[in-house]
Amino acid sequence: MSFKPHGNHLIAGEWKAGEATFMSEPAHGEAHAFAVGSPALVDAACKAAEEAFQSYGYSSREDRAKFLHTIADEIEARGEQITEIGTSETGLPAARLQGERGRTTGQLRLFAEHILKGDYLDRRHDEALPDRQPLPRPELYMIQRPFGPVAVFGASNFPLAFSTAGGDTASALAAGCPVVVKGHSAHPGTGEIVAEAILAAIKKCGMHPGVFSLVQGGDRATGQALVQHENITAVGFTGSLGGGRALYDLCAARPTPIPFYGELGSVNPMFVLPEAIAARGADMGKAWAGSLTMGAGQFCTNPGIAVVIAGSGADAFATAAKDALAAMDKQTMLTDGIAAAYRDGAKRVAASTGVSQLIGTACETRHAAPYLFETTGDAWLANEVLGEEVFGPLGMIVRVKDEAEMIEIASKLHGQLTCTLHLDDADAELGKKLMPILERKAGRLLANGFPTGVEVSDTMVHGGPYPASTNFGATSVGTLAIRRFLRPVCYQNMPAALLPDDLRS
Repeated sequence: MSFKPHGNHLIAGEWKAGEATFMSEPAHGEAHAFAVGSPALVDAACKAAEEAFQSYGYSSREDRAKFLHTIADEIEARGEQITEIGTSETGLPAARLQGERGRTTGQLRLFAEHILKGDYLDRRHDEALPDRQPLPRPELYMIQRPFGPVAVFGASNFPLAFSTAGGDTASALAAGCPVVVKGHSAHPGTGEIVAEAILAAIKKCGMHPGVFSLVQGGDRATGQALVQHENITAVGFTGSLGGGRALYDLCAARPTPIPFYGELGSVNPMFVLPEAIAARGADMGKAWAGSLTMGAGQFCTNPGIAVVIAGSGADAFATAAKDALAAMDKQTMLTDGIAAAYRDGAKRVAASTGVSQLIGTACETRHAAPYLFETTGDAWLANEVLGEEVFGPLGMIVRVKDEAEMIEIASKLHGQLTCTLHLDDADAELGKKLMPILERKAGRLLANGFPTGVEVSDTMVHGGPYPASTNFGATSVGTLAIRRFLRPVCYQNMPAALLPDDLRS
C-alpha cells in the first residue's frame, strides 16, 4: 500500500497541524502539503522532552536497548513505503534507499547491543582510604550520565541514516536523552513515516511520549528557537558550513552555552604517491571517477581533490579519470537548491586563476553531470577557494612539482573528515612524512581505498578538525557517537541506595 503523508508534526505522541503549510518538491511523483514548524511547536516539543527525561534519563539500559530494537523493527515493517516515498522525494535509486534503511536499522541495533555491555559508561571506583596520611581519601565513584534533551537537524543527503532516526537520534536515545528533530524539507514525507515508526515503538515499549518529537519545515526562527530553548542541552547537525556555523554561534551565545556537534564540510583529499601512480595510475584514475560520482557526489566523504606529482603517471591518472567521467550519465540531485549550488561552485572554480577545465557540463534543473578541473600546486596554495567543498560530482587534480610541494599542500589543508594515501611499498618513506601531518588534519586516514563508504562500527571516526566538524574530539558515526551526549559525574561518599543503578550493579 502506498504511503500518503498527512503532513503534520509529531509533538509528544500527538500529530499536530500548523498555521501554514509548504509543498514538498519531489524529484518525481506527487507533491504533498506539510505543516510549517514554528517556535510555539518547538517550545511544546522541548518541554515534553524535559518531562520525558525525568524517566527516560534514568531508564535501564535493557529498556533503552529494547526501545532501539523496536524502532528498527518498526522501520523495517514500513520498508517498502519508505523506499517508495524516499525515492520520489530525493531522486535516489531504490537500491540506495534500501541500503540506507539497512544502515539505519543496523546502527540502532548496534547501539542497543553496545549499551547493554556497559563499557561506554566508563565506570570507575576509588575505595575509601580512611587511614591514609596525611589525609584520608573518601570513597569515589564515577560514571557517564546523559545530558538531557537533544536537538537534531535532519540532513538533506541522507534521508534515513542522518535524519529522523539516524545516527544523532539513535546515539542520543541510546545515551538516555530525549530527542527533538527538525526535519529537512527535502524529504518531509520520509521523515513523517519514520516518525510514525518511532511513535509505534514508543507505544509498544511504554516510553514517555515526549522522548521523541518531529517538527517539520519552518523558517530560520524555528531552528533558532530549537537551539536556544532552555531545555535543549546539545545539538546534532549535518549540513552546510554556513548553516552549521550560524547554529554553532547561537549555541555559544546562549546564556548557558551548549555543545554543538556539527558536521559541516570536507573535500577529503587523496595523495597519490609516486610509485603507486607509476604502477597503476590509469586504474586509480578510473576508480576515483567512480567514487567521485557515487550518489551524484552528494556524500560528505566525497574525495574531491587528488594530489599527484607531475609526470607520466599523473597523465595516465588524469586521462583515465577524464574518460570515465565523460562516459557517465547525468544524475538527479537531491534538491533544486543543491543543484544550483553545485553549478555555482563549478563556476567559482572555473573562474579561478591557474585552473583548467578538463570536463565541463551543461547542468539543468536537478540533473548533474561531472566536472573535472586541474591546477598546479602553486595555484592551489595561492587560492583558498580551491580547497572549499563543492557538493556534487566535481573533481580537482592538483599537480605538484615534487614531494616537498605535496607535503606543503598537506600542511596547508583545513580540517577534513578523511585523507587518503595511495601508495606502494616503495612509497613508505614519503608516506611516513605525510602521516604526522594528515593525522592532525582528519578524523579518518585511508590507504589504497576511497572514503565514500563509512562503516558503522566501534572503531569508526566520522569527524575532524574544523570545518569538517565543530568538535574534533567526537564522531557522528559508530558507537563512540553515544559519548557525545554523556558527561562524567563523580559521587563522593554517596550511600549505595542513592547511586545510579548502573553503579550499584
